[in-house]
Amino acid sequence: MMDMKSIDELQDELIDEFSGFDDWMDKYSLIMDMAGTLPPLPDECRTDDNLIDGCQSRVWLQADYDGRVLTFRADSDALIVKGIVAMLVNVLSGHTPDEIAASDLYFIERIGLRENLSPTRSNGLLSMVKQMKLYAVAYAAK
Repeated sequence: MMDMKSIDELQDELIDEFSGFDDWMDKYSLIMDMAGTLPPLPDECRTDDNLIDGCQSRVWLQADYDGRVLTFRADSDALIVKGIVAMLVNVLSGHTPDEIAASDLYFIERIGLRENLSPTRSNGLLSMVKQMKLYAVAYAAK
């Protein structure tokens, strides 16, 4: 089996990808392109339980645990938000609950996401991160 890249390696790849653009309009385009990388979320996962509180747009997050690693699936009705959650899913999925719970998601700062999002989107982003870490902590405790 191929070694999974670490959370930090995946973050560094994202930072590299964004560093090619100076203009925030180009970065937004890249984020919207990333929205297309999320596989469609089945209807049975689009439940109120999977909706993330604190997001202005609707964001669904499904966490699946196979006893070893967590796999996240997500969707949103807003393209930018879907791109942001796609980045989080790509960075955190396939790692152990302990790795996810301990991770420092520095890519958010480094690509300039936090200061270039509206306050409500920024809060939504923090809510997504918090929810993913809560799942990790819950599964780590099992």
